[in-house]
Amino acid sequence: MQWNDTAIILSVRKHGENSAVVRALASQHGVYAGVIRGANSKSNRGIIQPGNIVNLTWQARLSEHIGSFKAELSKANTAHIMNDEMKLAALSSACAMIELSLPERHPYPRLYQLFYRFLNDLLDDSDWLRDYVLLELDLLAETGFGLDLAQCAATGTDVELIYVSPKSARAVSKQAGEPYKEKLLPLPKFILENAVSETHLQYKEILAGLRLSGYFLEHSLLAPHNRKLPAVRERLIGMMKE
Repeated sequence: MQWNDTAIILSVRKHGENSAVVRALASQHGVYAGVIRGANSKSNRGIIQPGNIVNLTWQARLSEHIGSFKAELSKANTAHIMNDEMKLAALSSACAMIELSLPERHPYPRLYQLFYRFLNDLLDDSDWLRDYVLLELDLLAETGFGLDLAQCAATGTDVELIYVSPKSARAVSKQAGEPYKEKLLPLPKFILENAVSETHLQYKEILAGLRLSGYFLEHSLLAPHNRKLPAVRERLIGMMKE
């Protein structure tokens, strides 16, 4: 059994003396695990870093085996942001969220492209924090837990949508939500606009977006599998609160 694909490294865990179990999101194959021999060698160490784009070959005698990887570097994203602690936290959080949320060996070609685009934004100094929030919302949508933000759940209007119901995952207008606003989640304007901002968003707007996506990631996607939001995501949030 063998396949070749473009992939994004998600995690690297030591396996024995000289090997590592690597998990990656492959463009046409989804999340796959494989063993890389000589993972600590000079040639491999710079390749198998979370966030790096690689040309990946997976091989196993039987399809149910974990198999082995051979990776050839395509783009060293991690090296370009090594000196930016917040960007590294966002990269690590994105990798951890995708690894936690997706079933293995199920293709998600659209999510791969969205993740790839986010990594490019991270390097280009665009509004990458905004794009991180949107990536989490895309992750919800791709796994069947997308939010319905087209119109108010109570009135059907598509104006002044400023809340989201934690029960229905649907938008709620300002007027309809006023009596229940303490129980509703804020809906930041930038999520509805779904367009590149002319100016960088303030941290409070990003934090509101992370609160929204985090609620549904935790309660809808992870909790049924007894999983929690990764610690690195909380670290990213903490950096914005400092």
